[in-house]
Amino acid sequence: MAKKSMFDMTPVKGYEKKLEDFFPMERRCSNCLGCKFVPFEKIKSNRFGRNCPSVWHYNFNLYSARGRFQLGQNILEDGSVRFEGQALDAIFNCQACGACDVGCKVTRFNLEPLAHNIALKERAVEKGKAPDALNAVAAQLAKQKTMLPGAKKADRGAWASGLKLKDISVGKETAEYAFFPGCQYAYDKDLQKKAKSYVSVLKKAGVDLGWFGKGDMCCGGRAGQMGFRKEFEAQAQANAVVWKKAGAPKIVTPCSDCYYALKRQYAMLGIEVEVVHAVELIAELIKSGKLKLKKAVDLSITYHDPCRLGRLGEPFEPWDGTEKKILNQVHTWTPARPRYAGTYGIYDAPRDVLAAIPGLRLVEMERVRENSWCCGAGGGCSVFNPEFSDAVASERVTEAQATGAEAIVTACPWCEKNLSGVTSENGTAMPVVDVIDLVAKAL
Repeated sequence: MAKKSMFDMTPVKGYEKKLEDFFPMERRCSNCLGCKFVPFEKIKSNRFGRNCPSVWHYNFNLYSARGRFQLGQNILEDGSVRFEGQALDAIFNCQACGACDVGCKVTRFNLEPLAHNIALKERAVEKGKAPDALNAVAAQLAKQKTMLPGAKKADRGAWASGLKLKDISVGKETAEYAFFPGCQYAYDKDLQKKAKSYVSVLKKAGVDLGWFGKGDMCCGGRAGQMGFRKEFEAQAQANAVVWKKAGAPKIVTPCSDCYYALKRQYAMLGIEVEVVHAVELIAELIKSGKLKLKKAVDLSITYHDPCRLGRLGEPFEPWDGTEKKILNQVHTWTPARPRYAGTYGIYDAPRDVLAAIPGLRLVEMERVRENSWCCGAGGGCSVFNPEFSDAVASERVTEAQATGAEAIVTACPWCEKNLSGVTSENGTAMPVVDVIDLVAKAL
């Protein structure tokens, strides 16, 4: 069978696309609490036993995946339910972090709470009920090809100044990997230095690296998280055009949001792209001996697993099937449907990199890997409701301080930005650094 073109954007069959498709799931949720707590066998303390930031913060069932299933059912069954007030508040105060989805998969196998939460957002957007702040973000994406307020497309390439990266966007030069920085690394003045470090380290290890030059733009993934499906699909298609023209190279990105968008969200649209996170590539380079970390870094750190690199970073598996019932009771699918429980996300690569740095000491938090607590930035919440976003970040800093570590390390610019400067319940903050900061010190 001929290989499908990257630009052949044919959505994968079989998966739910609109709110009505989730009606059977809405009715069979058993209120098992899996969407509210870390799986019971993984809980280490009552203090850090929650998994969903939304229901933790608002302490009301409507803000849980269970509550949103019930809300969706009421919307479909009862035309009097409107997208307003607390219902609308619960729909958009979801970071789309996937913690509810992982918890649900432990106790159930036939529910998709994360996809349902996004479907609720999409219906609200369709009805013109999205918060003004999120509408502004979507408009910024359409106009400036980024969702960062105030950023301009014309300034996007400033981060690459002096790096002498090959511009592969017009097809005249080629490279094995295209460096895709993501919006935060491209525009934020402090994070630009880290993007440069990533490029310098990869080139030092002999990686054949280029970038998309003027064709570089937002992945659009966060628009999908916020419920702006049309805007996300348009941006994905625009990127596919640029990448095809550049020869469809492998893409390496230091941004976990971009990684998730290309790994999972684009794949759902039928866009095929080979993507690795920068820490994955660095871990491979260290293992092969092409990158040697010799200098000691005397520091005790704890690692924060980004949602979209960890539990949402699993490889996508195409599926085309139908739902059926066993003995007219048990809901299942034929053929068997992929079950994303978060366990195959990117967890070992960043820890392997940190373990390779002499003198560095890693102490883990209670909620790690697929049960990691969200930083609070996802789903547009950091724009739509910064008070809620900061509260979620504060909870993570509190958990990090409980380890006794001196700093938080992560592999996502959104996590770094949201956790930085936020105080814990004790009123104190913690330094937050990128994996690349420590790698650069150890070279």
